[in-house]
Amino acid sequence: MSGRKNVMMKSEEKRSLAEVAHFLRDLAGKIESNTLTLKQGGEEVSVSLPDPVTLEVELQEKRKKGSKKRQLEIEIEWYPGGERGSIELG
Repeated sequence: MSGRKNVMMKSEEKRSLAEVAHFLRDLAGKIESNTLTLKQGGEEVSVSLPDPVTLEVELQEKRKKGSKKRQLEIEIEWYPGGERGSIELG
């Protein structure tokens, strides 16, 4: 069974390191309060974060036509309504 992906909000833009650090500090404060609201244009999406969540950090290096591109991904994952249970035999 394959899952469907619903992108609720997405942004990609160039920012200075200071701006990125400021955004991440603000984000950390929202995560600590267990509620996060993202705004983009006239849209707004709010989510409640459970405790605990799964944190994934990945550093990649991609080579393309003689150049390198590095990418740092930080993902926070959870299942709304709680963690999925393990599979058991009935």
